[in-house]
Amino acid sequence: MASRLAVLAEQLRLYKAPAPVPVPEEVEDDETISEVGFRPKKAAVLICLFQQNNDDRFRVILTKRSSTLSTHSGEVSLPGGKAEEDDVDDAYTATREAKEEIGLDPSLVDVVTLLDPFLSKHLLQVIPVIGILSDANAFKPTPNAAEVDDVFDAPLEMFLKDENRRCETREWMGDEYLVHYFEYETGGKKYLIWGLTAGILIRAASVVYQRPPDFLEQSPKFKVPSVLNKDMLMV
Repeated sequence: MASRLAVLAEQLRLYKAPAPVPVPEEVEDDETISEVGFRPKKAAVLICLFQQNNDDRFRVILTKRSSTLSTHSGEVSLPGGKAEEDDVDDAYTATREAKEEIGLDPSLVDVVTLLDPFLSKHLLQVIPVIGILSDANAFKPTPNAAEVDDVFDAPLEMFLKDENRRCETREWMGDEYLVHYFEYETGGKKYLIWGLTAGILIRAASVVYQRPPDFLEQSPKFKVPSVLNKDMLMV
């Protein structure tokens, strides 16, 4: 298993990291900011891949957010969060947040590449960071109860298959796009993986397995306008 993970790590290191999405200059007028636009802040999420026992499939670590959180409560998410001023880069943000949320030691994770940024409905420019966990047995999840209700994992390839999936059509800046929903059951628990998290995992699976999904992805065009209006939000 370790050799397959090593091959994947080398493959992903060759993936061309995207250029940063330009972010509009800060608007100085507070009233203008509150009424007509916002400046996107940065965040990063960790797509932590590993293999389990005799299963040769690549799996990804996911969380179910605490039901007490003010945003996205109870939803499935990737470990991660907003960047802080002293974070040195996106990989640091993602691994720092993963340690805070689920107790994943950053020294266990080999960060191999970044994916194209996504834009969340809460005006966050989200950078997906792919990392390899070579020794899955070394990680013992310790979820932060204030942020995470549950920690689980799923096969990454499921996000390329047209199984247990449905979608809805939405609109982004005049262009239609699809929001994907994946139903997943493990350990007697059912999870719904959708929206931004599902979109990131579809993209990650496409990069890892070097093929498109079996369904129409139809992502929105992730352009950041000079002013972001309140109705220009995606899930």
